[in-house]
Amino acid sequence: MSGLEIGIASFPALMLLIFLRVPIGLAMFVVGLVGLYFVTDGTTVAFARLKNETYTTFSSYSLTIVPMFLLMGHFATLGGMSSALFKAAEGFVGHRKGGVAMAAIGACAGFGAICGSSLATAATMGRVALPELKQYGYAGGFSTATLAAGGTLGILIPPSVVLVIYAILTEQNIAKLFLAAFIPGLLAALGYVIAISIYVRRNPGSAGTRPPVPYTDRFRALRDVWPVLVVFGLVVGGIYLGWFTPTEGAAVGAFGTGLIAYLNGGLNWVTLKESFLVTAKSTAMVFFIILGAAFYNGFLALTQVPQELSNYVISQGFSPWVILGLILIFYLVFGCLMDSLSMILLTIPIFFPVISVLDFGMSPEHLAIWFGILVLIVVEVGLITPPVGMNLFIINTMEKTTPLVETYKAVGYFVASDLIRVIILVAFPAITLFLLPA
Repeated sequence: MSGLEIGIASFPALMLLIFLRVPIGLAMFVVGLVGLYFVTDGTTVAFARLKNETYTTFSSYSLTIVPMFLLMGHFATLGGMSSALFKAAEGFVGHRKGGVAMAAIGACAGFGAICGSSLATAATMGRVALPELKQYGYAGGFSTATLAAGGTLGILIPPSVVLVIYAILTEQNIAKLFLAAFIPGLLAALGYVIAISIYVRRNPGSAGTRPPVPYTDRFRALRDVWPVLVVFGLVVGGIYLGWFTPTEGAAVGAFGTGLIAYLNGGLNWVTLKESFLVTAKSTAMVFFIILGAAFYNGFLALTQVPQELSNYVISQGFSPWVILGLILIFYLVFGCLMDSLSMILLTIPIFFPVISVLDFGMSPEHLAIWFGILVLIVVEVGLITPPVGMNLFIINTMEKTTPLVETYKAVGYFVASDLIRVIILVAFPAITLFLLPA
C-alpha cells in the first residue's frame, strides 16, 4: 500500500476504535503510531517521532493557558459566582412565563464567560438551577433540556479552551478569536430564550410561575455579580488591549477568581488542594488528547492526505459554499459521537487546508476566524443532539427521575435555534467579524 492509501485506511480504523469506546486520545495515538510503522517500514522513525512529537507538543508556551482557564472555572464555582448569576437573572425575569428557565440560560452565559467549558457549565448550573426549576413546577424534560443547552454557552462565550486550541492549530490570534465569538455567543443565548418562550406557549403546563421579586432585592442580587463582570472585563479586555498575553490573562483570571472565592469563604487550604488536583486531572486528560492528535495528524501529514484532499476538492470545481456546508454537516453529525476538543484536534488539520484555499471574498485571517466560530458552534450542537449528546447525559444523571426521552423531546427546540443561528452566521459573515479591526 502507498502512504496515501494507508492514510485513508486509518480513518475507518480510528472510527472503529472510538466505537469500541477506546479513549479518543489513545485511539489517535495508537493509529498514528501503527500508521507511521507501515509508512516508514520500521520502528526507528515511529519511535523517534514519539520522542520528538512529545517534546514539541508540550514545549508550546501557548498551552499553559489551558490549566489556567480550567483553574479559573473551578475557583469561580467555589466563589459562588454561579449562584449569584442565577439569582440575579431570576430576580429580573423569573416571574415571567418560562422566566426561571430564561434565568438559567442567562446564568449559563455569565458563567461561561469565566469558565470556558461546556460540560463544567452544564454540571455547575445544573446543581444551582435544577432545584429552583423543580420548585416552581417546571417539567423535568424541559428543565434538563434547558440546562443542557445552556451548558453549550460555556465554550462559545470567551474565554474558551477550545478556541485557544483552534488558534494554536491554525496559527491565529487568540484575542481576535475571543472577540469574534462574543456576538455569536450572545445570539446563542438570545436564541435559547426565544426557544423557551415558544416552548412554554406551545406547552402551557410545562412551566409554573413565581411571584415577582421586589426591586430592592433585584438590585441587591445584581450587585453580587460584579466579580464576574470584573474578571471577564479584565481577562478578555486586557488580552485584546494588549495589557498582557493570553497566558498572562488566564493567570490573572485564575488569581482574581481565587481571591474572590477566598473572600467569599469558598476557598481554604482543603478546597485549594482539591482545586489543584481537579485541574491537574483535567489538564492531563486534555493534554493526552492533544498529544494523540498531534501524533495522528503528524502521520497524516506524512501520508499527504490533507494536501491530496485539498487538491481533489479544488479540481472538482465545487462551490465554496457547498464545501463549507458539507463540512459543517460532517461536524454536526460526528459532534454527537465525541467531545468538541477531540473533534477540533482531529479534523482541523484536515479541513482547514481545504477551506483556506477557497474564495469566500474575505482575507485569510478573517476566513480562518469565521470558520473557527462556525465549527465551534456546530460541534457544540452535537452536545445536545440525541441520541448521544454528552450534555444531555450529564444533566440527566443529576435528575434521574426524568426519563431521557422527555429531555430529547424538549431539546429539539434548542437544536432548531442552533441550526437557524448557524444558517444566519454562514449567510452573513459580517455578524461574526463585526468587532474585528478591518
